[in-house]
Amino acid sequence: MTTNAFDLSGRTALVTGGNKGLGKAMARALAEAGADIVIASRHEAELQSALGEILAGTGRKGHYIVTDVSKRDEVRKLAHEAIAKMGKIDILVNNAGMNAPQAIDAITDETWDRVLEVNLSSCMALTRELAGPMKERRWGRIVHISSIMSLISKEKRNVYSATKAALNGMTMASALDLGPFNVTVNCIAPGPFLTDMPMSVLSESEKKAFSDRTALGRWAQPSELGGPILLLCSDAGSYITGHVLVVDGGYTAR
Repeated sequence: MTTNAFDLSGRTALVTGGNKGLGKAMARALAEAGADIVIASRHEAELQSALGEILAGTGRKGHYIVTDVSKRDEVRKLAHEAIAKMGKIDILVNNAGMNAPQAIDAITDETWDRVLEVNLSSCMALTRELAGPMKERRWGRIVHISSIMSLISKEKRNVYSATKAALNGMTMASALDLGPFNVTVNCIAPGPFLTDMPMSVLSESEKKAFSDRTALGRWAQPSELGGPILLLCSDAGSYITGHVLVVDGGYTAR
């Protein structure tokens, strides 16, 4: 195996939630490996600045598309506009997600429906739109960003854990659907990464508890997801499909 197996020259990737955090870090890793990039989120100003940082020094092309993935028609429009702008999408990273912690006896229908749409249904809808062209070209990589909260959980993570566990299940089924066409489908389940989402919903004591439980004794930097995403999106990972890759610093090993 040579480093050429990680080369993404000639490929185009779409990363949802690519304006910050893990999405931005993964998009940067894909661009550095040679892929052209499309990023999407609801926030145009953040997308604009993020795209510049993602592409800086790579010589790659890029585009951003303002999208609210909680709205099914916008997800469909995202797929079609991405193809129209870039010609094709070879790699799909379904990274957009949200967390709205509520105890089981306090979950509102509005919260349940919105988290389900963002974390799970949007991934189905975007995959559904892009899988056909990937099948025709007989090459594609689809990676859903799940969470270790799909395998374990904590208080008030009912909706979040449910959607992420469902994403793992959908990954296995989709891998079987698309495998005959040389399209792989995988999940990455990150543990404690230093991004806005956990920082905004965890107390200081909870943040310390997460780092203490890892084998490495620390939170991860977003850039540390670059290696795993390159593996699953390149020819280096051509025989990996239907898999949930846990990237958690040993959190679930304890």
